[in-house]
Amino acid sequence: MHVLVVGAHGQIGRRLIHAIDGSEHTARAMVRDSAQVEQMQAIGATDVVVADLEGDCSEALDGCDAVVFTAGSGGHTPPEKTEDVDRNGAISIIDQAEKAGVRRFVMVSAMNADTPEEGPEHMLHYYRAKGAADNRLRESELEYTIVRPGKLTEEDGTGLVNIAKDLGYRGEIPREDVAQVILYTLDSPNTIGRHFEVLSGDTPIEKAVRGV
Repeated sequence: MHVLVVGAHGQIGRRLIHAIDGSEHTARAMVRDSAQVEQMQAIGATDVVVADLEGDCSEALDGCDAVVFTAGSGGHTPPEKTEDVDRNGAISIIDQAEKAGVRRFVMVSAMNADTPEEGPEHMLHYYRAKGAADNRLRESELEYTIVRPGKLTEEDGTGLVNIAKDLGYRGEIPREDVAQVILYTLDSPNTIGRHFEVLSGDTPIEKAVRGV
């Protein structure tokens, strides 16, 4: 499977590129700055495309079997930037993936995307943007999975997680483990048409994903 990683230069994106490099799949990194090309190649991207998330991404999508959307503005970004990336940018790439005939799409979303009012006030615009993008993906004809991690950390991955449609509690998870969850999700037909929350836990990642 040739996978387009949108937001490849981000913290999850870089880890995912590295993880895919050690798998049977290949990764195409989509970045917005040509200065990032060599770095993407160095960590394992098969090829790199410079493209604007809100512009024409046809070259980036050409020949890809799947898209993973890892781009994100973060909860502390001004609302207008969050709209540009997390809502409008995500919806744009969903629309273009449909037109390009790409079938598989994995969205990295966030806990509280369906219930933004339950999160911190300063994150409200971020959760709403994520929720709008998730809803557009659900309405699409793509074979989608929506992955909703909790608070992201820089710690080394443990390889152990808890996954459920609604975990019922909040917590943290290393970005490295999120990247591994995404990789297994790409290969797991049982996750198609589903969304799930993921936090650090006590179940090996592959087993947890297969059990969704």
